[in-house]
Amino acid sequence: MSLLVVGSIAFDSIRTPHGQVEEILGGSATYFSVTASWFTPVRVVAVVGEDFREEHFQVFRGRSIDTLGIERVPGRTFRWKGEYVGDMNQAHTLATQLNVFESFVPKIPAAYLETEFLFLGNIDPVLQLNVRRALPNLRASGLDSMNYWIKGMPEELAKVLATVEILVINEGEARMLSGHNNLKKAAESIRKLGPRVVVIKRGEHGATLFSPDSIFTAPAYPLDQVQDPTGAGDTFAGGFMGHLARSQDLSDANLRRAVAYGSVMGSFAVEEFGLGRLLRLTPGEIDARYRELKSQTHFDA
Repeated sequence: MSLLVVGSIAFDSIRTPHGQVEEILGGSATYFSVTASWFTPVRVVAVVGEDFREEHFQVFRGRSIDTLGIERVPGRTFRWKGEYVGDMNQAHTLATQLNVFESFVPKIPAAYLETEFLFLGNIDPVLQLNVRRALPNLRASGLDSMNYWIKGMPEELAKVLATVEILVINEGEARMLSGHNNLKKAAESIRKLGPRVVVIKRGEHGATLFSPDSIFTAPAYPLDQVQDPTGAGDTFAGGFMGHLARSQDLSDANLRRAVAYGSVMGSFAVEEFGLGRLLRLTPGEIDARYRELKSQTHFDA
């Protein structure tokens, strides 16, 4: 069953204590779709510029990713430059060039209208709402947002939150959106806005799922070294939604498994700069790390 993601495709320049790279392929839709394609076919709606070459398209087309919804227009592709220091828990933006992304209006191909699983990446909430309304047959829709929209467009964000089942955001954004420092209270407040399920990403501390029936926390998979945290949150979302679309199961037990898969996929993403590790994975490696994470968190009652 296909999964649709709407978000950004970008060229990233990144510096961490372990090195630096210039203009590698990134963006929320990129990390999400590459990750989710390990679980299910994915469709992408995004915009790129004239500098987006065939070799870049092949990153998507070489996988179970439909690129019909990637619009190529005159101009330059979105660019982001950032740096991580210390514990690398926070990205420091050095430069942002929106370029063609500044006037991005998602266009949903007719072939995508029967999509049943949707993830709305971090874009203008007005655009998110338009996409959500254009897809009448959804079984589940997820959404990401950020402090820029939470502060700048609270009313518009509230409208789209009322239409989705799942919200995936980090702990700082959850506190800002809800007005509560306590994450349990924050999640309860956010769920009253519409989403049945709230997943709060907590960086090196994993992620916590708040649903009507329970609270579940999965740790981050322990690694010897993190090379590059860029895209880890979008990769988590790709693993989470990819598993849900593959399994067609929205039960509480399966939502917990989806969080675990999100944690596993995020751990692969940060092992190398950019998409490198995600592109070289095997299903066996994913399953093995999933089982390891399960064994690390299991205990007898």
